[in-house]
Amino acid sequence: MAACAGVPSTDLAEVPVAGVTGVTLDSRAVRPGDLYAALPGARVHGATFAADVRDRGAAAVLTDLEGAALMARAGVALPAVVVPQPRAVLGAVAALVHGSPSEDLTMVGITGTNGKTTTAYLVDSAFRALGHVTGLVGTVETRVADERVKSVRTTPESPDLHALFAVMRERGVDICTMEVSSHALELHRVDPVVYDVAAFTNLSQDHLDFHGTMEAYYAAKAGLFTPQRSRRGVVCVDDEWGRRLAAEATVPVVTVTSLPEVDADWRVEPRAGGDLLFDLVGAGRRMSLRSALPGDFNQLNTAVAALVLAACGVADGDIVRAVLTEPHVPGRMERVRADAADAAGADDAPLAVVDFAHTADAVAAALAALRRQTRGSLVAVLGAGGDRDPGKRRAMGAAAASCADVVLVTDDNPRSEDPAAIRAEVLAGARSVTTGTATDVREVGDRAAAIRAAVALAGPADTVAVLGKGHESGQEVHGTVHPFDDREELLAALTARTTHKESLA
Repeated sequence: MAACAGVPSTDLAEVPVAGVTGVTLDSRAVRPGDLYAALPGARVHGATFAADVRDRGAAAVLTDLEGAALMARAGVALPAVVVPQPRAVLGAVAALVHGSPSEDLTMVGITGTNGKTTTAYLVDSAFRALGHVTGLVGTVETRVADERVKSVRTTPESPDLHALFAVMRERGVDICTMEVSSHALELHRVDPVVYDVAAFTNLSQDHLDFHGTMEAYYAAKAGLFTPQRSRRGVVCVDDEWGRRLAAEATVPVVTVTSLPEVDADWRVEPRAGGDLLFDLVGAGRRMSLRSALPGDFNQLNTAVAALVLAACGVADGDIVRAVLTEPHVPGRMERVRADAADAAGADDAPLAVVDFAHTADAVAAALAALRRQTRGSLVAVLGAGGDRDPGKRRAMGAAAASCADVVLVTDDNPRSEDPAAIRAEVLAGARSVTTGTATDVREVGDRAAAIRAAVALAGPADTVAVLGKGHESGQEVHGTVHPFDDREELLAALTARTTHKESLA
């Protein structure tokens, strides 16, 4: 590979990849034959490690002018592709090296603030029920057929993503469903994938620490609905952002709503028999569906999943049958039961649920869904993450206090911030809406203690909702990730409660 400069992303066929067997942007992961992407970083330029990757057997380097200069000063003589913005061409290069594997898969991409994970699981489980070999890429895990690996981030970096697609192709996967985050779209992680169907669930305040404004956040999501990234789309138009996206998308889209006052191609119409049953009506057709999870928002997630299947050419009858397959969606309205409580009679235990809700809209939606099935009091455990969009913390507290009877404000992932300062903001939001109400707002900093306190407060007719961390198995405090799983802590509290009651009997 000869050195070259200024290779445009639109003419990547000119990038010489002969002899390159892999691509990585992690110098520690370089193997013989790899192309190393030396990108500018927040603290140090990736080209600083050029000597290390040379010694590990790197075949070449993709970098910018600064990186090339660093390599020259260090005396590292590796073939280099030098471009103004290497990250912007990295995905296309990775796809080229791996033989463009995404082109051999049916690709489904799902974006939105809330509901991405649940909708992706619904789509994946439906296709599996129809006999397809599927791949799944998302916040919780990555699946290749029946193999599962815990995810590091919602959308992997482009070299890892295209390598993953290559593995899927080798193992007979024919349909891949992905959560596509706004970060992934902005940082070129999904370049140059063109999704056969893209879906949009909703947009509400989140990630403004990265995007800066809601307008920029929306623009990142909207970029998925262009010919460069998708062929057709499914858009939920329950919020103003969805309605705007439906009007501005430059690929064909079908729309869906649950609001009678909003025009859409398809409409969600609840049926008698509980909030899990509904009809999806549109285009002169009616599909009678069942949501796998409670809440109006999960009816919408199910409706979006059904329309994704329809856009992929699945017949209505097969869609109805396939979406009845209930997926296990870790940390999304996930009920936790103590075995001892089941043996002793679950009537003595409160309904206990863990959910990933970590925006004001998601908190309100989750608690509203639980309220409808709660005969007694609704007890919420809630915190907010550090180093992430501080502007949403008060709104999250206010949403919880507006819906729950008791709110225990606790720590989430404080990261590098002062946990007490984060709690103070959530508390301020919660207390701003409780004047003159009977809502009980308390501060319990230790999350495990807060979960135990919630279970102790709850009676058999009550519901305990632990919100914010969902499937996560760690809690990050000052750079250290401590083992912590809301589901395990909630189970322990329920078990201890049952054991204590049995000892008193």
